[in-house]
Amino acid sequence: MEEDLNVTDIIILGGHVEVHKYRYLYFMVFLIVYILIICSNSTIVYLIWKHRDLHEPMYIFIAALLLNSVLYSTNIYPKLLIDFLSEQQIISYQACLVQFSLFYILTGSEFLLLAAMSYDRYVSICKPLQYPTIMTKRTISVILAFAWLWPARQEVVIGKLIKTLSRALTVYGLFVWSSIIVLPVLFILFTYTRILIICYHSSGEVRRKAAQTCLPHLMVLFNYFFLITYDVINVRLETDFPKTARLVMTLQLVVYNPLFNPIIYGLKMKEIYKHLKKLFCQGKTN
Repeated sequence: MEEDLNVTDIIILGGHVEVHKYRYLYFMVFLIVYILIICSNSTIVYLIWKHRDLHEPMYIFIAALLLNSVLYSTNIYPKLLIDFLSEQQIISYQACLVQFSLFYILTGSEFLLLAAMSYDRYVSICKPLQYPTIMTKRTISVILAFAWLWPARQEVVIGKLIKTLSRALTVYGLFVWSSIIVLPVLFILFTYTRILIICYHSSGEVRRKAAQTCLPHLMVLFNYFFLITYDVINVRLETDFPKTARLVMTLQLVVYNPLFNPIIYGLKMKEIYKHLKKLFCQGKTN
């Protein structure tokens, strides 16, 4: 059984997609954006996988974050592109639930991965002598598994409660939102506060290193947290935002942020930028 409920429409526009004479133009624009997202994120992940000097915890977490962006976009864009070419935008109830679940699982994973990156920077800068013994391969594997499996587990419980539409669903939803968004953000703020305190009493070289590695993480965090907070306020509290404002904000969530991450980490992280530059220079010479 199919219903006139389209999750991509809800996520993208906070309502419904108006199919009109510009739909083919929209299709081409979003197709290009999707290709750019896949190519830019995958390129950085490939560089980290290929070069052994990038096989460090910080870069592994960056690769995981960018891979998460690819999965996040793939959950949204294919259905959205199909909708632009369809006369009627419909989706089955089961498919809608799956897409919503993946949306919130990957959103939670994004914040947990950002928290993992902040912890890595905290140990590296504040406890440099203990760094090799703390950030082992086993530790990294456990953190990565937790970042993807914990939100998935929470979403399974929500999937069981969603049929009841009870107060328990609302309460548990607040718990999940706190555990995968609020707590990671508070943890990140704590770690970066400690880093700033250490850097304030350290040499210029330490401050330069901290700024080089921590600033991109903070930029990504604040951008994503701002957009997700908007989503919670708009959807959960059913606030009456102007339609244009909703369109701009939700487009940033699915367009700007997945493109923002590879640009920030590709250009701001010195070691990644070095390999990225070599890759494009080799392409030109060939």
